[in-house]
Amino acid sequence: MHLEFYKYQGTGNDFVMIDNRTEFFPKENTKLIAHLCDRRFGIGGDGLILLENDSETDFKMVYYNSDGNQSSMCGNGGRCLVAFAKKLQVIENEATFIATDGLHHAIIGDDGLVSLQMIDVAEVKVSPDHVFLNTGSPHHVQLVDDLENYNIKENGAAIRYGDLYGKAGSNINFVKQIDDTTFSLRTYERGVEDETLSCGTGATAVAIAMNVLGKTDSSSIDLNVEGGKLVVSFDKGEGKFTNVFLKGPAEFVFEGTIAI
Repeated sequence: MHLEFYKYQGTGNDFVMIDNRTEFFPKENTKLIAHLCDRRFGIGGDGLILLENDSETDFKMVYYNSDGNQSSMCGNGGRCLVAFAKKLQVIENEATFIATDGLHHAIIGDDGLVSLQMIDVAEVKVSPDHVFLNTGSPHHVQLVDDLENYNIKENGAAIRYGDLYGKAGSNINFVKQIDDTTFSLRTYERGVEDETLSCGTGATAVAIAMNVLGKTDSSSIDLNVEGGKLVVSFDKGEGKFTNVFLKGPAEFVFEGTIAI
């Protein structure tokens, strides 16, 4: 059997995209999904995303980590899926879709950048050396010195697998402040079990965490990730973050077929 696929990336966070509106894809085959995401023996990607029909929205997003397991929300993946949906002519420049964490709205701007509405965030746990919050996926946010030379994989894995988050683990973000509205971050992603060039839910978590910590008063924050730049904006009131949007590029890379 030959599988048709598309490859997309958003600030270096790359995904294998499959049009599964006819529901042909063997969704329980974790070995196949991991193989397709393998950078040496498959297509290569941080994750695999299925676009499926949904009776109440434009489409449904089904996301898998590169280890083959279905996972929580992926912000950059959601933005890339919106661009993919436009390529398939499922949408034009606006979309509403359902994902594992609920309903999302997205807009493709004239500049091609995709703005994706993330979930509201009400609970932010502040500890002496870190912040924890869920932006569709769980995120640990920690300020560090010398971010450029910090060992992300070693230190990220130690926290992800440590006693703090138990078996479920968490994504781990290390952050450096650049100015009043700009932060750089590097992320260790669970499921990938390594640093990725970008993480959309992680960038969202960092923006909110830095606001909570008083590092910025801005409601629009620039995030430097290893693969480019993202912008997170939000409204804040009564201890709750609403109208949270993640904005950045979502670009088609290539398409092809692979024997499975």
